[in-house]
Amino acid sequence: MYSGLIILLLPLIVGYLIPIRNHSLLHKINRLLSWMVYVILFFMGISLAFLDNLSTNLQLIFLYATVFFVCIFGANILALKLLDHKWQWHNTHQQEALPSRLRMAMESLQIFGVVVVGFLLGLTHLTWLSYASHGSEFALILLLFLVGMQLRNSGMTLREITLNKRGMIIALVVMLSAFVGGTIAALILGLPIRTGLAISSAYGWYSLSGILLTDALGPVIGSTAFFNDLARELFAIMLIPTLIRRSTSTALGVCGATSMDFTLPVLQRSGGIAIVPAAIVHGFILSLLAPVLMAFFSAP
Repeated sequence: MYSGLIILLLPLIVGYLIPIRNHSLLHKINRLLSWMVYVILFFMGISLAFLDNLSTNLQLIFLYATVFFVCIFGANILALKLLDHKWQWHNTHQQEALPSRLRMAMESLQIFGVVVVGFLLGLTHLTWLSYASHGSEFALILLLFLVGMQLRNSGMTLREITLNKRGMIIALVVMLSAFVGGTIAALILGLPIRTGLAISSAYGWYSLSGILLTDALGPVIGSTAFFNDLARELFAIMLIPTLIRRSTSTALGVCGATSMDFTLPVLQRSGGIAIVPAAIVHGFILSLLAPVLMAFFSAP
């Protein structure tokens, strides 16, 4: 039953078992991983163009994405606000000058542009484009292998993770509240609860959720996950400077898995160096859990 789960997790595990001490090689791996994000989202755009009843399905995708985003992000905010109330984390850091939030949002939207290009090309229905789904499967395997290597060589030790209780607890709150939000969204939309749990397990990792769930559950669900997670990143960028002073745990938690990479500079500039260890631990845990949970919940 879970042969597909094993196939997906095997490259992640193999990658995680490979230690790399050459910083130049690690830098090249990180760059390759960045390029792979564009490749797999390009394939996702092509797959989207091959949907039957395209206009109807596009409306369905945006309906699903809106409901899932409101439910999951809303559940995260409520749970994190409660955590801030029960376990206060005072942040007195004077915010540094932030780069334009509009500029950062536009960087995120470049990802959307890659999907659009793939989609427009897919509309031509050229014969060779029908192999895009096979290409996306190989790209996903390579992506998970590279992610495993990146996580292993991120510098995080088990001791550092377990000692930073705040990062661990915020990650746990985000994970559990996302499950609640995903379940509610699935019930509202009449979808299987496992599908709702799969979509809620990405924690903002749109490049992985889009292609993994497209392969496992089809282009509608995969595209729903992509737009839901992209919206999470955009809203996190906008909300961090506002939330950081009075609701530090909330500001960190809304970033999801991106708190160890894309949104980390915004967190550091807004909340100071003190927030960085918790942000890295929080992002590391969610990045490690996301592919495992998505593969598990989407397994046939």
